[in-house]
Amino acid sequence: MNTENLRTVDLTRTGASAYEATNVRGGAIRIGSGETADFTPVELLLAAAAGCSAIDVDMLTTRLAEPTDFDVVAAGEKVRDEEGSHLASVRVEFTVRFPDGEDGDRARDRLPDAVAKSRDRLCTVSRTVALPTPVTFEIS
Repeated sequence: MNTENLRTVDLTRTGASAYEATNVRGGAIRIGSGETADFTPVELLLAAAAGCSAIDVDMLTTRLAEPTDFDVVAAGEKVRDEEGSHLASVRVEFTVRFPDGEDGDRARDRLPDAVAKSRDRLCTVSRTVALPTPVTFEIS
């Protein structure tokens, strides 16, 4: 594994069904089972898909115009079937508005292509979910 491209997150138990994830830059987020306001792992997956794609779309469109509204909603149906627990489908919906004028028009015109590029090529999170990506579990 190329350590230059390695991404890691450490997770520490802070209480019953309560954890804190930290990154190498010192950022932290609380994770829980859904009994508190903390994000659940599924909510984090949805946030990661939305956030990853939002960053792509933001970078590709705001070169032309600063948006007046930029909201992204990620949703998925959690199911339990013969395949086990998983999200049956995930939808990432963008609501992006640009100001009137030539720059805003160009940004609006670029928006569909930016979303498609994120979905099909750029967003590491949604691409990882969409592709057959092995996940291994180990005990040390």
